[in-house]
Amino acid sequence: MAEHVFGGIRIRNLYKIFGPDAAAHIDAVRNGLTKAELNEKYGHVLGLRDINIEMPSGSIQVIMGLSGSGKSTLIRHINRLIDPTAGEVLVDGVDIVGMNEKDLREFRRHQTAMVFQKFALLPHRSVLDNTIFGLEIQGLSRQQSVDTAMRWLERVGLKGFEKKYPNQLSGGMQQRVGLARALSNDAPVLLMDEAYSALDPLIRTDMQTVLLDLQKEIRKTVVFITHDLDEALRLGDQIAILRDGEVIQQGTSQDIVLRPADDYVANFVREVNRGRVVHVEAVMRPLDAPPAADRPTITSGVTIEDALRILATAPDGDITVVDTTAKPIGTVTFRQLANAMVSTRETGQNAKA
Repeated sequence: MAEHVFGGIRIRNLYKIFGPDAAAHIDAVRNGLTKAELNEKYGHVLGLRDINIEMPSGSIQVIMGLSGSGKSTLIRHINRLIDPTAGEVLVDGVDIVGMNEKDLREFRRHQTAMVFQKFALLPHRSVLDNTIFGLEIQGLSRQQSVDTAMRWLERVGLKGFEKKYPNQLSGGMQQRVGLARALSNDAPVLLMDEAYSALDPLIRTDMQTVLLDLQKEIRKTVVFITHDLDEALRLGDQIAILRDGEVIQQGTSQDIVLRPADDYVANFVREVNRGRVVHVEAVMRPLDAPPAADRPTITSGVTIEDALRILATAPDGDITVVDTTAKPIGTVTFRQLANAMVSTRETGQNAKA
């Protein structure tokens, strides 16, 4: 029998209204009633409006926005900690909105795992016993649970700390326990709600690296909530930006930085270090003739900052951009790369070429 391949997450026409008579107001919201009007006239709060997002299997989907934008409300719909007022949440092709209590319980146990901002560790349990908590609920034997937990504790850098208690660990170490606990469940969906927001900047960067390194191997479908744009740009294969419960823009980090949808998004990305985000292929000119054989080359996917460092001693003139198979796909100049560090003008023109 062929191995089942997880199908990712699809959110369709999702609405959430908070209040005692939410369903009575859904048509008005669909017809344009604003969040402010809903609150003023009816005393209800609009949490989400017409959310449509596809999250491919094995990718990191970042949901970002300021406080009150609806991002935490959205992630809690994926494991139905919150019930929608209308819409569908399809996980691996199954609409969890229609699940009964028994099926939903099994779904939460086996299909999703969650990492919380406040760690959510049990203070009376050791690191090891915190890590096996979900496996115990699944009914695995103690030995199976311990073997699995120890493997993940080692992977997140906590080998030797399994007998410690949460109050003996730093914040970063406690979050590693939370990550190990989630990964031990071997669920295809990993939900991370502001998971690193409580950490100091250096520890936060370290935990981002841990996640990216692990993701290369485990290929989970990760939904990561953050209010920090730098974190979103570093982690996200896809990014969706929310404001007042609505998706303002979604796309790759390149899309968000180079082509902000409106002034709200443009204000987010204004202070971004473009050199660390924009890739050389966003700046290049497509080939109109075979490149000269003696030109220096740079591989697509390399950031502008890294490209400038690599090409610092390259001679003046065109540089050939090649794909991962070394096939030439375009050309760029050192000056274009430098200009793109501070402006999208070069990239915008070349994107239309």
